[in-house]
Amino acid sequence: MNKGYKIFSGFLGLLLLIGMSAKANKIDGIMSNTEDSVKVKPSVQKAPEHSVIDEVVWVVGDEPILKSDVEQMRLQGEMEGVKWGGNPDCTIPEQLAVQKLYLHQAEIDSLQVTESDIASSVDQQINFWINSAGSREKLEEYQGKTVNQMRSDLHDDFKNRQLIEKMRHKLVENISVTPSDVRKYFKDLPQDSIPFVPTEVEVEILVRQPRIPQSEINRVKDELRSFTDRVTKGETSFATLARLYSEDPGSARQGGEMDYTGRGTLDPAFANVAFNLTDPKKVSKIVESEFGYHIIQLIDKRGDKIKVRHILIKPKVSDTEINQAIGRLDSISSDIKAKKFTFEEACSYLSEDKDTRNNHGLMAYSDNQTGKITSKFQMKNLATEVASVVDTMKVDEISAPFKMINSKGKTVVAIIKLKSRIEGHRAKITEDFQTMQDVVEAKEREKKLHDWVVNKIKQTYVRMNPRYKDCDFEYQGWVK
Repeated sequence: MNKGYKIFSGFLGLLLLIGMSAKANKIDGIMSNTEDSVKVKPSVQKAPEHSVIDEVVWVVGDEPILKSDVEQMRLQGEMEGVKWGGNPDCTIPEQLAVQKLYLHQAEIDSLQVTESDIASSVDQQINFWINSAGSREKLEEYQGKTVNQMRSDLHDDFKNRQLIEKMRHKLVENISVTPSDVRKYFKDLPQDSIPFVPTEVEVEILVRQPRIPQSEINRVKDELRSFTDRVTKGETSFATLARLYSEDPGSARQGGEMDYTGRGTLDPAFANVAFNLTDPKKVSKIVESEFGYHIIQLIDKRGDKIKVRHILIKPKVSDTEINQAIGRLDSISSDIKAKKFTFEEACSYLSEDKDTRNNHGLMAYSDNQTGKITSKFQMKNLATEVASVVDTMKVDEISAPFKMINSKGKTVVAIIKLKSRIEGHRAKITEDFQTMQDVVEAKEREKKLHDWVVNKIKQTYVRMNPRYKDCDFEYQGWVK
């Protein structure tokens, strides 16, 4: 629900209450002035809960929580598959109340989030909805509003989410634990409570890209030129052609449309052309990137970000070219086994994967939750083709060549070497200190936030509808 509706519904409720009170006073006055009348106490019946359009169910500080807020959060949770702990009728309003506490503290501490960060998060959410619905048009039909209206409706909610996360991070940013804290925590912990560390592997990879003949590149360019001609002549729209022919799965369904994006997150060749576009009616020249060949059309520019739509066509790789690349890798593998050079040296000089070549072929995994980068992969985090080969390998073994799709969506061939494997096991302080330290730090952060909320409740005015007072809340002190 948007803020305007909340204000309007609250004001409407106030008018209704004033009107009812005035009417009751008028009736009381008439009755008292009628000497022979029988004084009858008006009968006041509480409206059934299901008939109430909206009401204030909690007040935290000076911030109200409406019944509609609770219902909206419940519906959103159902859409996202959230499992509410305990009774949702108690859990949901408590969570909303906790959010109010964080937002109030964020205001006191003058925390800020940028409009570009908010817009990026909103666009991610809308893209998820578009992909789920199947198209932008279907989403707009389902929601009964335009995508721009959805962006406007989501703005404040996503701003608050980011402020809450920033506040939580600030409260725990100085949490750290010592080795003695880690040992003390795990000393008397039952064996089945010690975290299980899944199998982890380190993998080195040597990649070769099958050569694409000029005739195939010419075919792709001719196809993109024909698209440009059709758009220029007004025969069809760029968006229609993108839906039909673009090979970028992330944007094709949306008519090739990409969200507002900074130069640094785009392929350099793509960015150079896209940021030089000035006329939304024109189509760019053909651009070659790591993903394939593109044509681009400008939609809008906003500060240092740009919004475009594009069509991507990838040259097709024939079996002949794949077999030739496999043959080349067979030859390289034979030379390594003959000790002419090491696998690591081969990766540095012969691999065509720029992400691993400068690290002697060692693959790296970036954990999105912690931001940490490690060479150790759990099997689930490896590319499917790599994981299936690694599964049966021994340490220091070199695989046979195999075909795979790389992170850019291109068909490549590779050989891998299994550098190390640590089988799944219960964490040990001598081998898995970092994992165990992460567990203890997470517990400390959780405790710090819990204690902060309990203390904040003591300092904050809280009023709730009586029907919530028997709830089994996570935090103490709500009922005063």
